Amino acid sequence: MIAVGVRNVNAQGVTSPAPCRIGRDAPATGFWQWAPNARVQVYIRAADFDPEQLPYLLTALRSWNHASEQTGSGVKFEYQGNTVQERACENCLTILRGRVFDKTRRHATELRAYSERDNQIITSATILVDPVLTNSKALLNALVHELGHNLGLLDCYTCKRKSTVMNQFEAVNVPNEMELPTSCDVAQVRQAYKELKLLVRASPPDRKSMPQDEGEEPVEDDTPVVIPTPTKRPASSSLIVKPYSHPE
Repeated sequence: MIAVGVRNVNAQGVTSPAPCRIGRDAPATGFWQWAPNARVQVYIRAADFDPEQLPYLLTALRSWNHASEQTGSGVKFEYQGNTVQERACENCLTILRGRVFDKTRRHATELRAYSERDNQIITSATILVDPVLTNSKALLNALVHELGHNLGLLDCYTCKRKSTVMNQFEAVNVPNEMELPTSCDVAQVRQAYKELKLLVRASPPDRKSMPQDEGEEPVEDDTPVVIPTPTKRPASSSLIVKPYSHPE
């Protein structure tokens, strides 16, 4: 178990480090990340969402943007407007709906990330939201969770409730009231980007070497999966993660 420190104020007003325990209060790191200081251009296929849902999607972007300086990532998500198709451009993130939910895999969103340089740095990514996810607040919570993956965070189903945005959801369309990254989330993203500055790892050759979470669900639900690169893209590595899982 690894602990990272965050500042805590006690009753006397004295600050002291409070440990974020990996697997209990904080998620582990290991997912691919956007490059430090990247300006990620975010496109949303507006036709896939009800008009009242769009502000919730944008709130998720702002939630992580507000923590950008604290995390040391420098990454900002900049909304560019509507798109009719998935964008494969440099530093582009597309949010759209697609069928990803089923009773076997039990997840309602899916992150697809691509690296043209065959390393852990994301070139472009897509967040797929299944049509079954309709509650606006749950949609916000799911997007905040997904964006945590974009910054290197793994799921943490063993973490205490509300200790991290990477925790498990109770069910589809049930909000978890986690609209902002917690102090432990911020500390972990900061650690992930410190490590990234020291070493940019190559993409793993197969899923056996991909990071695995220690969640309560079967491993195959949320383990990143290396998949063949679509023919429309240049040669690169790619992965799929399925973080929005829930019990039956």
